[in-house]
Parts: sequence; structure tokens; C-alpha cells
Amino acid sequence: MPNTLESQPLNATSVIHTRDSASYRLLGVRVDAIQIPDAVRLINEWARKRHACRYVAVTGMHGVMEAQHDPEFRQILNSAGLVVPDGMPLVRMARLRGHRLERRVYGPELMLAVFESAARPSLRHFLYGGAPGIPERLAETLRKRFPGTIIAGTYSPPYRALTPGEDSQITQLINRAEPDIVWVGLSTPKQERWMHQHRHLLETPVLIGVGAAFDINAGVKSQAPACMREHGLEWLFRLAQEPRRLWRRYLIYGSQFLFYVSLELAGIRKTP
Repeated sequence: MPNTLESQPLNATSVIHTRDSASYRLLGVRVDAIQIPDAVRLINEWARKRHACRYVAVTGMHGVMEAQHDPEFRQILNSAGLVVPDGMPLVRMARLRGHRLERRVYGPELMLAVFESAARPSLRHFLYGGAPGIPERLAETLRKRFPGTIIAGTYSPPYRALTPGEDSQITQLINRAEPDIVWVGLSTPKQERWMHQHRHLLETPVLIGVGAAFDINAGVKSQAPACMREHGLEWLFRLAQEPRRLWRRYLIYGSQFLFYVSLELAGIRKTP
């Protein structure tokens, strides 16, 4: 079975923010100046207290640029409980704004760190996203790596748009699993839209969009060498792997990002 279950209106201003991290603005997008240990602490706190449904956007240059072309998406990012800097350009901008960030918050690494920290007492996790078979493979990998981990359910959605009936069934599937954290692997901006749209429908306290982390942590896709990841060159590695899918993201959006940031730093361009 590709989809398994363990037995058993947009309004950005309604989102509750509970953060104790500093943040900065980049081209109109709020980014939290936070590192993985503090992000993990906040996620675990939200998952255990269950006060509200909050979503975490793991955002890099691509997400920031999507927000330049779509004001609604910028609102979605700014409504997140946490927007973590998954990209060295965002880390460098944070440093220019006076924040002492050492590293990026790399999505696959954040995912593993949360599972490691939450293994005992265990939280319940749901894996939503990835191609058919990927969430099941990821679940198996995580159970082996972190004994005691509870994967309450998995679901691989079709690539097409869901009908209202299908969406309702999936929402019920997730709620019946009673997860503390739903991991969403749909890629940006689809995963952030999904989390924003479902935050009032799900009874889960934390939603985390991690994109390619599903494939990477399941061992389906290779990741860039550590030296490339830590020095802002992961984009080159990924572009070489998937040029037809990623050329626009890195070549077009990357060039626009540098141009817009230069204008903002010079005080020429002001973003709401």
C-alpha cells in the first residue's frame, strides 16, 4: 500500500507567533536568525504543548524570490511560526544585519536533528509528500536510525491538484493518525501553500516543510559534499544533477536575487 496509517479561508493575521529568536527582513520576507539547536527546541516545545498549529518554512533564496513574484506567497512566509535560513545567501545577509549566524539551517539536517531529539519520549510523526514509495522508505530509514521513533502514517499525494473530496480524505487520514509533527515534502512554494491552507484543518501542532529532505534522508538522492554545502555551492551540485528542472531557479532567480539585494542594500529598492 503506497499510503499507510498506523492503526488507530486564508487569513495570515490569525496565525499565532511564539518565537524567542531575533529576526531580520530580506526583500520583504521575515527570516528568523536561528540555528538548528534552537529551532529543534522550539519545534519540540510547540509539539508537546499543542497550543496551536504552527508551520515552519525552511527557506532559501528560491523561497525569497518566489515571494517577490507573488505577494500572497510573501504573506504565507511571513505568517509562518518560524522561517529558518536554509541557504548561505540568507546567512550572509543575516551577518550583514548584525546576527551572528555560523551555519545555514539545512532542511535534511534539521529533520534528523528533530527525530534525534524527540526519540524519547517519542513524538508521533506523519510523512506527507514525496514520490510513491518515498515516504515509506524514509519511514523505514528513520525507524532504524532512531529506535523508538513513531511514524504514525505516510502519504504520497499525486502530482496533480487534489479534488476537494480527496483533500478532505487526506486531512481526515492525518487527523486520525494524531501526529505531533507533520513533515511536508512537496518543494517550495507548494509545501508552504499547503501548510498555510491546512493549518486550521489539522489537529497537529507543528507542520514542517522540508522539500528534498525526503529524497535525501531516504537515500534516493545524493547530497552535495559537506564543503559545498557549507560554502554556498550546493546549488551548483543540484543544478548539475537536475539541470532541466532547476536551471530557472538558480540561474534566473539567483541573478534576480543578487540584483534585488544590491538595490535594497543601497537603499534604492524598498519592499513592503
